[in-house]
Amino acid sequence: MDLFAKEPQHQPLAARMRPRTLDEYAGQEHLLGAGRPLRQALEQGALHSMIFWGPPGVGKTTLARLLATLADAHFVTISAVLAGVKEIRQAVEQARQQAAQNGRQTILFVDEVHRFNKAQQDAFLPFVEDGTLLFIGATTENPSFELNNALLSRARVYVLKALEQPALVTLLDRALTDVERGLGQHQLSISEDARHMLLDAADGDARRLLNLLEIATDLVEDGGCLEHAQVADLLNDTRRRFDKGGEAFYDQISALHKSVRGSNPDAALYWFARMLDGGCDPLYIARRVVRMASEDIGNADPRALTLCLNAWDVQERLGSPEGELAVAQAIVYLACAPKSNAVYKAFNAAMRDVAEQSSHEPPLHLRNAPTKLMKELGYSEGYRYAHDEPEAYAAGEDYFPDDLEPRQYYQPVPRGLELKIAQKLDHLRGLDQQSTRKRRK
Repeated sequence: MDLFAKEPQHQPLAARMRPRTLDEYAGQEHLLGAGRPLRQALEQGALHSMIFWGPPGVGKTTLARLLATLADAHFVTISAVLAGVKEIRQAVEQARQQAAQNGRQTILFVDEVHRFNKAQQDAFLPFVEDGTLLFIGATTENPSFELNNALLSRARVYVLKALEQPALVTLLDRALTDVERGLGQHQLSISEDARHMLLDAADGDARRLLNLLEIATDLVEDGGCLEHAQVADLLNDTRRRFDKGGEAFYDQISALHKSVRGSNPDAALYWFARMLDGGCDPLYIARRVVRMASEDIGNADPRALTLCLNAWDVQERLGSPEGELAVAQAIVYLACAPKSNAVYKAFNAAMRDVAEQSSHEPPLHLRNAPTKLMKELGYSEGYRYAHDEPEAYAAGEDYFPDDLEPRQYYQPVPRGLELKIAQKLDHLRGLDQQSTRKRRK
């Protein structure tokens, strides 16, 4: 039972073609294939609370309904977009009635469960624990970030994947030939080019595939053939899967960043293009590219940061599409540049020390002394002005707090400009060792 559903007068093709048995279910062989974990649980009748995590249109709701059918369980579904604690209580009451009257277990299916706040997630936990409800949640977002630990500890997470080509082909053929529920009664045909275009446009999403097919076939008379041009017109303004702010968003920016770090300009350009194609704001990518310049290139090639800032500026000034070319130039430069995370590691280490230790005072010789009192207290006494020293370096000087042993946070890598920086620092350390003016013993 769906607490929010009304019986539709005309169901879309995607709804009509929902599989009625596991044998009709397409995809997710890693969960439902012979010997796989969920298949074993079904065969043994050992259903448990679970969370289905995966992109849209991969069969999360359908699978939950099939589980209820196989287990002969009462099925209650609510949408976290519309529901609240009131609807959860109604579901609990239904579950108690079913158990008392029919001895049936109740499965509570919560679609988009990540949209429930903490209080709403906590509301049904006691009823999951005492067995009143068997909970199945569906989410497109990473459960680790969106769901309470208490809920995660009581439900097993199953990852559903975007449908691969063979599964999509099966669904397409079934929709075209099924006389009872599909389009078979219309005796439609589809050209090979149109077929490939639909499968590609589905992007692993069964619902998207069937919705596109239904719309496209509305343009064809019974007995006609769906052609490439008709599908192309339909797809003129469609986008690849890219949930801005969601899991796909962070997966793709992560892939872009890691491609740059891995010195692969071609893969980096691919992920940049994917994000643009999905509707990502180019300014967001420009900002992230600036971060990459500091985190992964650093002083191995300081020009990288300037180039990325310039690309960001071009994107702001010119907009699309001119700006994206400048950002692409910066991405390729970063991917090809020598890599160093030495500054990134050094900064994190310094921040960690500051957070974990007490507030050490600057030593007196490093403090300014703008007043007579400060001079009398020893401020700035003994400070050595580096420009007056040989090589403009105060050999043996100590710039750390008196009660903190000097650290060496920054360790240049043997690549790019940092080769020269490392040589310079080694030379200065040699001068320190030779100096007779060491402040700290």
